[in-house]
Amino acid sequence: MYQITDLSNLISTYLKPEQVEKIQRAYQFGAKAHEGQQRKSGEPYIHHPLAVAHILGEMHMDHQTIVAAILHDVIEDTPTAKDEISRKFGKEIAELVDGVSKLTQIHFDSHAEAQAHNFRKMMMAMTNDIRVILVKLADRLHNMRTLGSLRPDKRRRIARETLEIYAPIAQRLGLNKVRLELEELGFQALYPMRYRVLSEQVRKARGNRKEIVDKIRTALRRRLRQEKIPAQIFGREKHLYGIYQKMRSKHLSFNEVYDVYAFRIIVEAVDTCYRVLGTVHNLYKPVPGKFKDYIAIPKSNGYQSLHTVLFGPYGVHIEVQIRTKDMDDVAEAGIAAHWLYKSGGGRDASNAHKRAREWLRGILEMHRTAGDPEEFLENVKVDLFPDAVYLFTPKGEIMELPKGATAVDMAYNIHTDVGNHCVGVRIDKRLAPLSTQLQTGQTIEIITAPGARPNPAWLNFVVTAKARSNIRHYLKNMQRTEASTLGRRLLNREIESLGKTVDDISPEQFDAVLKQHKLDSETMLLEEIGLGNLMPLLIARELVAVEEQESDALNGKHTGPLSIKGTEGMVVSFPRCCYPIPGDPIQGFVSAGRGIVVHNRSCRNIAEYRNQPDKWINVEWEKDIKRDFLASVRLDVTNQRGVLATLASTISDQEANIINVEVADRGDRYTTLKFEIEVKNRQHLAQVMRRLRGIKHVTRISRH
Repeated sequence: MYQITDLSNLISTYLKPEQVEKIQRAYQFGAKAHEGQQRKSGEPYIHHPLAVAHILGEMHMDHQTIVAAILHDVIEDTPTAKDEISRKFGKEIAELVDGVSKLTQIHFDSHAEAQAHNFRKMMMAMTNDIRVILVKLADRLHNMRTLGSLRPDKRRRIARETLEIYAPIAQRLGLNKVRLELEELGFQALYPMRYRVLSEQVRKARGNRKEIVDKIRTALRRRLRQEKIPAQIFGREKHLYGIYQKMRSKHLSFNEVYDVYAFRIIVEAVDTCYRVLGTVHNLYKPVPGKFKDYIAIPKSNGYQSLHTVLFGPYGVHIEVQIRTKDMDDVAEAGIAAHWLYKSGGGRDASNAHKRAREWLRGILEMHRTAGDPEEFLENVKVDLFPDAVYLFTPKGEIMELPKGATAVDMAYNIHTDVGNHCVGVRIDKRLAPLSTQLQTGQTIEIITAPGARPNPAWLNFVVTAKARSNIRHYLKNMQRTEASTLGRRLLNREIESLGKTVDDISPEQFDAVLKQHKLDSETMLLEEIGLGNLMPLLIARELVAVEEQESDALNGKHTGPLSIKGTEGMVVSFPRCCYPIPGDPIQGFVSAGRGIVVHNRSCRNIAEYRNQPDKWINVEWEKDIKRDFLASVRLDVTNQRGVLATLASTISDQEANIINVEVADRGDRYTTLKFEIEVKNRQHLAQVMRRLRGIKHVTRISRH
């Protein structure tokens, strides 16, 4: 627990006496304002702002910021007005205090809305004066340190908010030391069991590592001494949350993450950094592709360092960071390292601060365009969390999806019915394939049609669990419905071939057949027939109870072939071995789990079914078919520039759609092309082939 004397001793090392005196007056003012108030832990409330001020004093912040830290809860928790703070301590400090104050006086409809309002207030104040965010982060850091006195559910909520919002802000501003502690405390509060297990593993592994770390450090120090390079070398311990994140994101075991040894080398000048890099590369072999120069190209938060990974002794990997003392200060404390308001800030200081200001100016711009606080929060998260994409609907609403999401994912995110009936998408008012990966900031308009339904191919590119589960559920139900319809047609046809109708079958006969096949309902029986798991002829005989020798059906005397229109969906399929199209002589075969597979009678694969006549089924094309079918055309052409474009244009002119093209070279002079195209029937295909044969570069054409 900090006392005012501890704070005074700390700040007097870098602040003027009159500034220290002003901070002591602020403490007395705050203690009087908070008199009688207690924290959840039972301690006087003034201890909290004093601890926040101490955290900022350790960062060597200016006296206005420390005064604001001591008074940061006065406006919210006490009757003291902003005007009184302005009179006693100046307008600048009053604005800082007001910027940090929470908005508990306003009642919100939801926690999410309240959080968004608070977040916007914090960010907006931060864009006017960047010191506000430092007070807010120090406030959050002390709250995290004293989280134990709160209820478990409140602890988890605050910890999640810290990991999702405050730690990333600290990282964005280069406040590495603050970020690490926020992440560690947040991890401990949100996942206490995982934290305990990991910390125990680290404690056990640390003993084995100490000897290796000492040997590597000694080898580095000896080599640098030989090169006459003065340097400080530190072994860097990985923090628990970083280990946990790496294990989760890369699916690694604890040993795979923890077996990397990290060192930081601090030198005097920038050119010395590059000399040290060459020296360590001579000592240990560098891992290819693992060198990063953040000195020449600093990170957006001002961070500068050379990073390299080496193959060390004992088969271990060594991570090395090389930087100057100034760079190390910026790496640990970010924009607070060389504060703009302090004297003595050098070039590194102004650069780091400049980058932070640029980011904040961007946030200010977002605020001007955002319609409400929650929208503003979503916009800011775009910059804090690059693993998500943020998209606009045509009405301007913002939707969050995982990186790599497609239009189908967005459609299902809007509503299951939108996903089930989507047929296309406009991205920024331009038509695009449904499989296109979406990018942050795009406006997405989903096009739907009442008769549309999900395509099994969507499962190859959707990334959200909601889209995947809804597509699978719909396809499963659709297949069962189609199988039931087809099963009824097949069964009726076989029953009629036995001289009966469905109406002649008694409920008792139906129940007996269901019981025999262990099925619960007539619908399930029809589904099994439609999927090819039960033979319609045998079921018909069981239902009609006709002896085998009396059945004309066994002799192939059916009432007529089954009509195929090509729109039966998932239970009637047309294989790519022979590409049957209307006009071709066809034969159907019942395939378990797939329903009916329709082959061209000239197909070689029919030979497989010759010994299984029970699986044959006579089929024919319906007269008026309105859909397109796949056909395959093979062409041998001479190698000429533009021949593929000519062929594609000719096919398109005949109103046939190209689905796929395969190209195979046959030496320098000839090329074989295989087109998969959609045609209406045999006549349409003949017309396309006739036009292609008329092109002078085509030497041979055939239906494949």
